[in-house]
Amino acid sequence: MAAARSIASLTLGFGLVSIPVRLYSATESSATIHFNLLARDGSRVKQQYVSEKDGAVVPRSEMVKGYEFEKDRFVIFQPDELKALENGASHAVDIVAFIPERAVDPIFYDKAYLLAPDKRGGKPYSLLKAAMLESGRCALARWAWKGKQYVVQVRAAADGLVLQQLLYADEVRSLKDLDIDQSEPSKAELQLALQLIDQIAADSYDPAEFQDEEKKRILAAIDAKIAGQEVVASQPAEERTGAEVIDLTEMLRASLSRGGRTAPARGAKGDDAAAAPSKPARGSSVRAGAVVAEAKGAKRAPKTAAKVPPKSEPVAARGGARMKK
Repeated sequence: MAAARSIASLTLGFGLVSIPVRLYSATESSATIHFNLLARDGSRVKQQYVSEKDGAVVPRSEMVKGYEFEKDRFVIFQPDELKALENGASHAVDIVAFIPERAVDPIFYDKAYLLAPDKRGGKPYSLLKAAMLESGRCALARWAWKGKQYVVQVRAAADGLVLQQLLYADEVRSLKDLDIDQSEPSKAELQLALQLIDQIAADSYDPAEFQDEEKKRILAAIDAKIAGQEVVASQPAEERTGAEVIDLTEMLRASLSRGGRTAPARGAKGDDAAAAPSKPARGSSVRAGAVVAEAKGAKRAPKTAAKVPPKSEPVAARGGARMKK
């Protein structure tokens, strides 16, 4: 991951105390695998903007931005006017309340940022962090940024403060709108489910334990294609219909008998692999279909693994493997 670079200087208002801070993005998306659009002869194609009026190509230098206030009626903003709108935003993050640290449902979480003290901000920054950790509370604040006002959560971690943009109520769908059938489980089913939870429970989440296996699979297929091999697609798993009746108690018991393990990973060969599946990463869910099939004694259809030769060179060493749009 690239070194962190500050993207803004802000002031965090804590009562009458103003804490100068610098804002950093908390996340960095891993390089996404993109495939270019090409002509059939392999040449690149380029995107152009054309006028709806006469179909003429409009160069980017001749484009302006406008806001549609009525159907097909726009008010035009010049670049200096757009810059003035952006500069009109406040650089202050004003704390309006302190609430219990778990009071915000994570479904309202949007983009996260890191806050670090700026010049002369170290002491009040450390004080605010210590006070929030001691009280078990986080801060709610208002923040105007890039043409939008946000409600943000400022929470304390052991190493500093995190600023979390929050979504507004009208930006989040409710589970109540889905009319989910709230059927009550039996005591036996609940007891078995609790046993299964206890069997595969973990005390913490370690993100380093998880990797993007799907990305690895696609990169391996790209390596094979570069090496001149044909990519063989694996057969999709047989879909189960909604009409299939699942005995929930039987499924839970079968899950417990497996020690909470999932089905063998894709590409496992031979009966030994099926009989002794490797232990999955913590937090892996039990695949209901595989468990039901085992509980009923059904034979699982074999899967065809992709024929991928060993890598001849790392993908990271070649710029062409990760293509940009």
